Amino acid sequence: MTRHFEQAGAPHQPPSATVSGMMQQVLFALVPAIAAHWWYFGPGILFQIGLACAFAVLFEAAMLKARGRSVSLGLSDYSAVVTAVLFALCLPPLAPWWIAATGMLFGIVVAKHLYGGLGYNLFNPAMVAFAAVIIAFPLELSQWLAPRQLSPGLPGLLDTARAIFTGSLPPALDWDAVSRATPLDLLRTGVAENRLVTEIRSDPVFGDFGGLGWEWIANWYAIGGLWLIYRRVISWHVPVAVLATTVVLSTPLWLLGPDIHPSPPQHIFSGALVIAAFFIATDPVSGASTLRGKLVFGIGVAVITLAIRRFGGYPDGVAFAILLMNMFVPLIDRYTRPRTYGHRLPRARAGG
Repeated sequence: MTRHFEQAGAPHQPPSATVSGMMQQVLFALVPAIAAHWWYFGPGILFQIGLACAFAVLFEAAMLKARGRSVSLGLSDYSAVVTAVLFALCLPPLAPWWIAATGMLFGIVVAKHLYGGLGYNLFNPAMVAFAAVIIAFPLELSQWLAPRQLSPGLPGLLDTARAIFTGSLPPALDWDAVSRATPLDLLRTGVAENRLVTEIRSDPVFGDFGGLGWEWIANWYAIGGLWLIYRRVISWHVPVAVLATTVVLSTPLWLLGPDIHPSPPQHIFSGALVIAAFFIATDPVSGASTLRGKLVFGIGVAVITLAIRRFGGYPDGVAFAILLMNMFVPLIDRYTRPRTYGHRLPRARAGG
């Protein structure tokens, strides 16, 4: 007896990974760090995320419509939302609302759609957005809140909304009372004044390893990043390259001069290094695509970040490090692509 089975056209099995599914897992992995950010620095981070997402979706829809693309299909991949959330996590909690608007204009319109849309952008949109606002509005990007343990009282929901949308705090609070320099700001300023690192670290804003509160947020970024590696949303190559290079380069300097060089944990648990290692530098579009290339890319991000922190004009150079390495991605991929079985890689000709 012959049995007949219904046959369908190829492909017979849909892909297990989709862009929207990967983006949703990235957002889920960020939730613990966002909750920790809220606990230590108040609800301002939720306002920044909401504003950035609203402007990102608005600009995304406008550009998709202008380019004749499906708006519903373009918004359903969550790429604009991920860009917005990563950008918002780099902002002070009480940054004025127009910072989010300006950042998303550069991140979504300029860095993403003017280069061809999703999959064609040369530079990381979230870092383009942050670089644009920190260069244009350095004062607004420097008004960070003191962590809960050192604050006379973090603004509540209504006071936070008032500060973000009007720029004013209630009479009971003032900017000098609630704001405080970040650990990296204090280190940069103190070293420039020829103060010892041990003396600078006596400030209560420092925690056990990095900044008070910041080190716990970094821990949650790392846990979320490890979850993404476990789920195979990202590979281990970039995070390991970034963090290991930071340790390898900063350890000898710290051992030779602990009074003038921060320790490796200070570098890792302060600023945006951990979120960059797991969530930003692992961008599959603007980052390297080969496995060896990912290692080179991560090493370059760490080297440039440490150089900017030590010699540059910004306390944390992660955004600029990633953007500079984005420029080298085509070259990195060219010289690190794997050899096809049975074929030799062609040698690059002189002069290109």
